[in-house]
Amino acid sequence: MIPTVPPRHRILAAADELFRRHGIRGVGVEAIAEAAGTNKMTLYRHFESKDELVAEWVRGIIGQKDKIWDELAASFPDDPAGQLVEWSRRTARALEQMEQRGSPILNALAELPEMDHPARRVIDEHRVREHKHILELSRAAGFADPELAADQLYFLLEGAKSCVQCIGLKRVGEHLMRLVDSMLATRAL
Repeated sequence: MIPTVPPRHRILAAADELFRRHGIRGVGVEAIAEAAGTNKMTLYRHFESKDELVAEWVRGIIGQKDKIWDELAASFPDDPAGQLVEWSRRTARALEQMEQRGSPILNALAELPEMDHPARRVIDEHRVREHKHILELSRAAGFADPELAADQLYFLLEGAKSCVQCIGLKRVGEHLMRLVDSMLATRAL
């Protein structure tokens, strides 16, 4: 017997596909339910509202990003500089997926201007955690000014995601890696 995918997972997968292709505001719950092979009643049984569905979708994206940091820590134990270098490499490769529509997180922020939107709160909390993590790695990597280095690295991350569409994947990814390498080469100066 072939195991069936639970409705919640189908709904999230359909939302992911549709939100990335058409934007959050461009997709209604009926379209999501139809793409998931279910109905609105089932969707609302799993998600109190479209806003809650969007927040859960964002949590899934952020969960994947958090796994990368865990993988880097496992692959480069006691090597914070190595973690930062590999982070820049993986980020550069991930930019390829963003080339057509940009970062789903940045797109969500643009579509959700309400500061109290549940998905926006999830994104804001993630960004604070990610910056804190980069600051910890910057301190451990021996930067002369770890706070400034963490800010610069975070600016590079956010700027790279924003510039993919205007500059192009190849240049943005290459420049991101070169800038991180350069910062690490001169970190103790």
